[in-house]
Amino acid sequence: MAKTLDTEKLRTEIIALLMEFEEKSQAPDLRERVRHLIPVKKSLQNLGKSLLSDSSKLSASNRILKYLRAYPSEVIEGDELMVVAGISEYARRIRELRREEGWPILSGMTARAMRSEAEELGLPPEEAAPPMKPNEYLLVEDAQDREAAHRWHVANRIRKSKKGLQAKLLEYFRENVGQRLSSEELAYIAGKATSWARRTRELRTEEGWPIVTRFSGDPSLPMGTYVLAEDRQSPAHDRHIPELTRRAVMQRDNWSCRWNKCGWPTGYDTTLDHRFLETHHIEEHAQGGENIERNLITLCNLHHDEVHRGKALQVEELSS
Repeated sequence: MAKTLDTEKLRTEIIALLMEFEEKSQAPDLRERVRHLIPVKKSLQNLGKSLLSDSSKLSASNRILKYLRAYPSEVIEGDELMVVAGISEYARRIRELRREEGWPILSGMTARAMRSEAEELGLPPEEAAPPMKPNEYLLVEDAQDREAAHRWHVANRIRKSKKGLQAKLLEYFRENVGQRLSSEELAYIAGKATSWARRTRELRTEEGWPIVTRFSGDPSLPMGTYVLAEDRQSPAHDRHIPELTRRAVMQRDNWSCRWNKCGWPTGYDTTLDHRFLETHHIEEHAQGGENIERNLITLCNLHHDEVHRGKALQVEELSS
């Protein structure tokens, strides 16, 4: 049976040990002084654990999770998690919560890459992730992903392959079509490479893969979440529209399909056949049509396909 941790008793115990150390600190033998501090360290660890209710019944991982869930979407210092975990190897427990149990815990290193990517897109970095130090963490949303353990197994296999980074990322997306993938998963596949966010963006903007994020297709997605909406590429002539231009066109069109009577709103929904918004050239790119706002229109992928199959474009007028 787990021993109940009494906060007040532990506090009193630590004070007594420190007062005793005042005398021991004068001991000539270094080892004797060091060994006297061991029970102080253990009592401090127990004191940290005792701050959580039912802490004696919880593992170190679950103490960390309970603390993060008490402050969702808030940046938490690693030292805080070390205190409530009661162990020094708390970072490993965070990885286990993320990879084996599917909790969307964002690390400071990954947040930095996300902010850099937003800056390259000309967006405020705080829209991508809050400023975080490497040893800080954030629970993105209080929701567990039950499929995460399987995906991390797949990610580990792909990570070890000899392919280039972009090819690895694409393989991972295509093995998880329609699933919400976290930035931590993509960063893991990249290993030591820090360009995973840029390579993911290039898959969408240069290679035409319909990768949805909160900045492209579904503002309701949590930060650092990516979804490959469909296992297909856009037509070659639609792949090189600058991201800022694409975003401006979609904002102008109220983030909805302009096809007459469609008006499909943004938002990822697996019950819909046309889940992804795309920009279409009014004057065909092959005929000299430019990648500029006045030559582009927002269509859902279903109606975009209709146009490219030869059906006349039917545009719904939008009120100003």
